[in-house]
Amino acid sequence: MNQHPSTDQTLLKMPSLRAVKCFVAAARHESFTRAAETLCVTQAAISRQIRELEEHLGTPLFERVGRSVRLTTAGAIFFDAAQLSFINIAQAASRIRKDYGNNARRSLTVCCSPAFSALWMAHRLPSFFSAHPDIDLDLVTSQNFLSLEPGIHPDIFITKMSRLRDGYVSMPLFHDRIYPVCTPGYLQAHPEIQTLEGLRHGVLLNLSPYGRSQVAEHVDWSVWLAIYRLDLDDRQKNGAHFFNANDYNLLIQMVLNGQGVALGFNQLVSHLVEQNLLVRPVPEELVLEESRHYLAYREDKASDSALSRFKSWFFAQCGLPGAA
Repeated sequence: MNQHPSTDQTLLKMPSLRAVKCFVAAARHESFTRAAETLCVTQAAISRQIRELEEHLGTPLFERVGRSVRLTTAGAIFFDAAQLSFINIAQAASRIRKDYGNNARRSLTVCCSPAFSALWMAHRLPSFFSAHPDIDLDLVTSQNFLSLEPGIHPDIFITKMSRLRDGYVSMPLFHDRIYPVCTPGYLQAHPEIQTLEGLRHGVLLNLSPYGRSQVAEHVDWSVWLAIYRLDLDDRQKNGAHFFNANDYNLLIQMVLNGQGVALGFNQLVSHLVEQNLLVRPVPEELVLEESRHYLAYREDKASDSALSRFKSWFFAQCGLPGAA
């Protein structure tokens, strides 16, 4: 590995990591005593390390407030940077222990939407763990795939974006199939929803677009009914409720509780339909032929065995050809 003089100078200018560790502990607990208990050292040792750090930086980092301490403006700036650095170091160390240490277990970080994790992943993951007991999964959920928290570098994304970011290879999955769903009991109590006109005037549970700008195209009741030349604005003014939420898990739970009809995205609700927990009151559906979901994986881990095994399992679960 080539050495760069600028890097050497940076290391020489760095404060003691032991001192920074003591500082972070004291800042988190707002107490030198609690910091000492956390790090299993004496309070005097904490005070000495922080004093040396303040001398190195040339400014106080704490001010006394009764029996506790509070960060100064300079201390708050340093704490933000130091805490993030320690988080990154700890995550890297944890990953190395898992992947390269003695008796290493493989680990993968998978990122998908909250709805996909709850309605697609949750009931399928036991089969993955049974088939691959040596692989641990870290599941991260987000609606904003382009701006994750610092330190989060997923190995795999499940997303509706064909090109997510540099360094990832995208593999096409399925199209969205979208159709109304409700419980058998709700359908029996409201037979009028077996027509599109009846649906329009029924209790509709709607997925709002708020906070979903990074999820690609948005399909709600207004869009779905418009495909069949029905205007949602023509609903009876004093008729059934129209409920909006940007939490798809909530909407499906409300449907399961018999509170109305929602649009079901096939990949998320098909298992509930197969179990007869949900039914389709009308046969009509919308298929988004121009878009797909994608599995995007890190290009630099293309030959990683754990990642390859996850891809093969995932594609099999989707009923698609292998991921070789």
